[in-house]
Amino acid sequence: MALIIEAPNEVYSIDNHKNAKIFLAGGISGCEDWQSYIISELKDIPDITIYNPRRKNFPINDTGEAEAQISWEFNHLRDADMIIFWFAKGSLNPIVLYELGMHGNSRDTAIMIVIDPEYLRKQDVMIQTQLARPEVPIFESMKDLIDALLEIFKYEQ
Repeated sequence: MALIIEAPNEVYSIDNHKNAKIFLAGGISGCEDWQSYIISELKDIPDITIYNPRRKNFPINDTGEAEAQISWEFNHLRDADMIIFWFAKGSLNPIVLYELGMHGNSRDTAIMIVIDPEYLRKQDVMIQTQLARPEVPIFESMKDLIDALLEIFKYEQ
């Protein structure tokens, strides 16, 4: 079973230490709960930890909570072995663009990108990624991403 860690929680254990760590970077406010879909599809894979920044209850106007959230995301993005970036339609996803720029140029972290076909800056993300890291897979559907992840982790549902 995958270990799911939702912001701002922490889990320190031997199992978590040795697991492959996946961070779900993508829209939280103003877009569908795509993280729940990813988690439901990957939850049975052993030896992975999924960092989910989407909180069930987030007091967005509380500056202390906002700082805790941003710090949690910053630390877990740096800790991740793989970052999945989701660019949703309906928002420019400025924080996700920032995170992709920051972590997408690091060759130390595996990344995978999913772009909604209707995302306004789709072409920009694709071109920039192909220039910086042409080996990075870019998907147009969550299902294609899930299939690739199941292959990577050699897991059959």
